[in-house]
Amino acid sequence: MITYLLKRFAAMIVTLWLIITMTFFLMHTIPGSPFNEERNTSEAVQKNLISFYHLDDPLPLQYVNYLKSVAMLDFGPSIKKGESVNTLIGRGFPVSFELGMDTLIVAIISGIILGVIAALRHNGIIDYLAMTIAVLGISIPNFVMATLLIQEVAVNWGILPVATWTSWRHMILPILALATGPMAIIARLTRSSMLEVLTQDYIKTAKAKGLSPVKIVIKHALRNAMLPIVTILGSMTAGILTGTFVIEKIFAIPGMGKYFVDSIGTRDYPVIMGTTVFYSAILIFMLFLVDMAYGVLDPRIKLSSKEGR
Repeated sequence: MITYLLKRFAAMIVTLWLIITMTFFLMHTIPGSPFNEERNTSEAVQKNLISFYHLDDPLPLQYVNYLKSVAMLDFGPSIKKGESVNTLIGRGFPVSFELGMDTLIVAIISGIILGVIAALRHNGIIDYLAMTIAVLGISIPNFVMATLLIQEVAVNWGILPVATWTSWRHMILPILALATGPMAIIARLTRSSMLEVLTQDYIKTAKAKGLSPVKIVIKHALRNAMLPIVTILGSMTAGILTGTFVIEKIFAIPGMGKYFVDSIGTRDYPVIMGTTVFYSAILIFMLFLVDMAYGVLDPRIKLSSKEGR
């Protein structure tokens, strides 16, 4: 087990290094500098700023220095914000994390319930209705859903506030806009997995023993049907967290999306790199947790790994 964890940790480090390297050099291929749009400053002042942030150093030297900073968990100073990137992440990420986790909880619970109901009412009206909702959820991008929710729920009906992040009422529309897509994917996966599991012999045996339908579904069928869902949870969690960027901008939420979107327009290299590295690390770690969760949900995976050793 220790050997496996060490191998996975080494693979995670290599993957993160490749992401840093690709992002760093791709970002520096963009023509210009962060100070090109500073019209009120002279050329001499711009050169001094470039020198102050070491942007005039040879690119390999900048790359090595950045790797050293990341190794010390220091993402450097923001060129435009006047603060360190670590400070921006510390202030913005908790808001993005709260939005992302609330969205994930809503998507998982509603998706599983919808998928289970559709599977138990296979080829019925409820099944067709649930899958229609799922298809719509997958088809409509979250920024389009956000616009529709703002127009109908906030503007036309006046039920909920349009923007900011100051109370639970402000959270509902952003969460709904983000959760519809993941909810639809989870619902479809749950339905297909449940339909396959419900035909297994052990489910028929449980029915023959006279177990209640609720106990059969929750204790026997749903646990095995969860495996495909667990597979996508790692990438889905990271996708939701990074997907909050656009939604945060639309709803004026003070999360990481605000800083990241602004940094792209102003070419704030440290913020772009710091955010990319930070969220890449989250994605890699979530994929690792998914592998660990497999062993909890399906003991056969543990046995096969032991046999392989």
